[in-house]
Amino acid sequence: MTTAFSDYIVYVDESGDHSLESVNPEYPLFVLSFCIFLKNAYASTMTPAVRKLKFETFGHDMVVLHEIDIRKKKGAFAKLGKDAREGFLNTLTDIIEAADFRLVAVVIDKHKLKARYATPEHPYHLAMEFGLERIYRYLKSMGQDGRLTHLVCEARGAKEDAELELEFRRIRDGRNIFNKPLPFELVVADKKTNSEGMQLADLTARPIGLSVLRPEQVNRTHAVLEKKFCRDGNGIKAGIGLKVFP
Repeated sequence: MTTAFSDYIVYVDESGDHSLESVNPEYPLFVLSFCIFLKNAYASTMTPAVRKLKFETFGHDMVVLHEIDIRKKKGAFAKLGKDAREGFLNTLTDIIEAADFRLVAVVIDKHKLKARYATPEHPYHLAMEFGLERIYRYLKSMGQDGRLTHLVCEARGAKEDAELELEFRRIRDGRNIFNKPLPFELVVADKKTNSEGMQLADLTARPIGLSVLRPEQVNRTHAVLEKKFCRDGNGIKAGIGLKVFP
């Protein structure tokens, strides 16, 4: 039984929906982004930087940074003038660039998944399996094998959360490429949780999806994220830090 806690924590968020019934032609992807933080750096550097930015921009730190709200200028972001918004985005990009974390992302192309398989697996469950296997390899390389690492996912609804927890346990308990139990535990967090790690994961998922969907499109956030992906000894991220399937 795993007793010691890992030096790392993983925050997970998604972009796109996991439905295979109705696929959005503008964004036919499901993306799961896993942000792997060294706990000490997260607590001492990243968290205070995000809170400081919120205080400077909004006067308080209760605003939850959601990518869709920032992009569509909703909620607190509707009140920002052009200069304030640009300053906020520049500082936020700097914080992400300076943050000490590694990135594993899984991108599921739903059109290709349906075309290739008569009974395709649930995109979220598929992405979780690919993600856990890659995170395990990375954490093992960092000397964390046998130490318990928590993965924090956003709640999506009672039924979906129950299905995810069941699938997570199946993968963790041995239904994985290693055919052995993996030292992970799932934490399902409320959507309104003001967690800097969850907010950063939310900010990464869509830019990663867009970089796969439209690689020629200028993408400020992805330019910064490119440096964060896990890579092999030759600097290759494909299949290591970024898994595109099928």
